[in-house]
Amino acid sequence: QVQLVESGGGLVPPGGSLTLSCVASGFTSAYYSMGWFRQAPGKEREGVACISSGDDAEYYADSVKGRFTISRDDAEQIVWLKMNGLKSDDTALYSCATGVFCPQDLATMTLVFGAVGQGTEVTVSL
Repeated sequence: QVQLVESGGGLVPPGGSLTLSCVASGFTSAYYSMGWFRQAPGKEREGVACISSGDDAEYYADSVKGRFTISRDDAEQIVWLKMNGLKSDDTALYSCATGVFCPQDLATMTLVFGAVGQGTEVTVSL
C-alpha cells in the first residue's frame, strides 16, 4: 500500500535551516505530484509546497516563498523540503503527500491530494 515516511524535523532557532525528507513506497511517485502540508497546533492543515511530475514545476504558499525549496528524486522516490530563514510561525507538524496535480492556489491542496504521511515535527524556538 501507499506509504509516505517523513524525517528530518527537530528544534531549530529562528533564522535556522532544516531539510525534511519523505520516502515514498507502494506506488511509482514519478507519475504523481508530491507536496508538503503543515499543521500548527489549533490551526487547519495548509499546503506549503508542491512539485509536479514530469516538468518538476514548483509551487509555494506565499508564507514560505523565497525561504522553502521543494525537490524530488524519482529514481529514489524521495522528496525534500529545504527550509531556510525559519520563523516561529513555521512551527508545525510537516507531512508529505501525493496527488494528481499541483493546484495553482495551494490553499486548495487538501482537496486534490490524497495519501498523507504521519509527519515530522518542526519547532522553531530559542
